[in-house]
Amino acid sequence: MSKTPLKVIAGAPDRPAVIGDIKIACYVLEDETRVLSQRGLTSFLGLNPDAGFRMPQFLASRAIKPFVPKDLAPALDAPIVFQNPSGGGVAYGYKAEVLELIVDTVMNAELAGALPVRYAAVAEYARELNRAFRHAGVIGWIDEATGYQEIRTKRAIQTILEAFIAKNLQPWNKTFPYEFYELLYKLRGWDGPDGHKRTHQVAKDTNDLIYSRIAPGVLEELQRLNPPLPGGGRKWRHHQWFTPDPGYILLNQHIAGVMALMRASANWGRFYSALQRAYPRLRDQLGFDFGDGA
Repeated sequence: MSKTPLKVIAGAPDRPAVIGDIKIACYVLEDETRVLSQRGLTSFLGLNPDAGFRMPQFLASRAIKPFVPKDLAPALDAPIVFQNPSGGGVAYGYKAEVLELIVDTVMNAELAGALPVRYAAVAEYARELNRAFRHAGVIGWIDEATGYQEIRTKRAIQTILEAFIAKNLQPWNKTFPYEFYELLYKLRGWDGPDGHKRTHQVAKDTNDLIYSRIAPGVLEELQRLNPPLPGGGRKWRHHQWFTPDPGYILLNQHIAGVMALMRASANWGRFYSALQRAYPRLRDQLGFDFGDGA
């Protein structure tokens, strides 16, 4: 039984990847494979597919063939079939990594003085791409062009939220030690906390020091699940929305780490500088390691 061609989840024919004068249609498939259109791979290097020219012919030429990596030709002989993003039928493409191999082939042939003069424009395109790939690589280039960066970020945050945020409200447990507030008041230069209400600033500080730094997207999701009441305050404690494992375990570890910095700091300024180094806000840092929850 033939395999159903994969769908395109990012990218469009009218939104190609662009570097200088180079344009090539590229897509991200539903299994996250990045592909370049078969036609575009030929034409964007200045070769003419309308004249019957194909990339395998270029690489099989006597001048170029000695510089072709052994895994490039098989990749070109077996293009990826995917659903045509323009609608109807299928399209053909190559894995994005193929482009880097082609660029290396052209540049190595030129360096050895073996590249025919008629391919001077191809060599210039290859050099331009090589400079671009040093910054982001071909995968980053495609992700930016297709808008997949934003999709990937949303997917990563969703994975984090599924690990940290429970589907149902959890029983209340004393989570913040009294010492946390003692240290906070001391560093802020306030009297208390005995005999003093915990001000709105305390809630803001708790969000900043704890919930915004434990994992990306967590504070925003807590604020959605547990919004402020009309008269002030919230119906539940934020920590009641954490999963028992790993959410609540990591929350307690984070509180303990922040308190250690508080004890070691002489004033709020020094504490906050240490906090920024040790626990930067994680909104845009998506390489979070859940470990085994221990």
